[in-house]
Amino acid sequence: MTLRILALFTFAICLVSCKSYSQLSDDNNKAMTELLYTTIPDYPENYTATGMAARMIDGLGFRYRWATENLRPEDLNYKPDSTARTSMETMDHLLGLSQMIVNAVNKEPNIRPVLETNYSWEEKRKLTLTNLKEASDILWNSKDADLHDYTIIFQRGDNVSEFPFWHQLNGPIADALWHCGQIVSFRRASGNPIDNRVNVFMGKLRERK
Repeated sequence: MTLRILALFTFAICLVSCKSYSQLSDDNNKAMTELLYTTIPDYPENYTATGMAARMIDGLGFRYRWATENLRPEDLNYKPDSTARTSMETMDHLLGLSQMIVNAVNKEPNIRPVLETNYSWEEKRKLTLTNLKEASDILWNSKDADLHDYTIIFQRGDNVSEFPFWHQLNGPIADALWHCGQIVSFRRASGNPIDNRVNVFMGKLRERK
């Protein structure tokens, strides 16, 4: 009798544990698929320097989010010739650019050389979007004078170099937009074009007809 009760108790614990693990897995999967920048956030009536910079990053986030939607292994591994990056390698570069963008507004240096990571492409995608959203949120809540403090800092050992925020615009932000276009072009060539409902002008998806 005691053994039967113990067995039933153990079985009940197993059921609760399995349910909890299943729920945790479902939550992780849900968090991975519910990404930022499905649409571009609304903008205020007044124009500011920080708002303009934030809006550029929001536009980048929207383009990146849909450029990297539903990529297949053959899309990630595609490159037009042996000298080009694959889309997966381009995502690595975009992650690094997003880190430069968010480091500047957090007043943190970009440490060189960059440490290698072993993220999946989904993790790279989520982290890139998170970096962009964090940078945008900080800029939207900043004063124009704060831009003087949002410098790009490179640090390699004891050597430190610093550049004003102007370089964010023609540097990592413009570069990231460029590479988003590459992923869009590459995935079209590999037979998986971007969703034709994506409206980059309005920053949202067109309704299905």
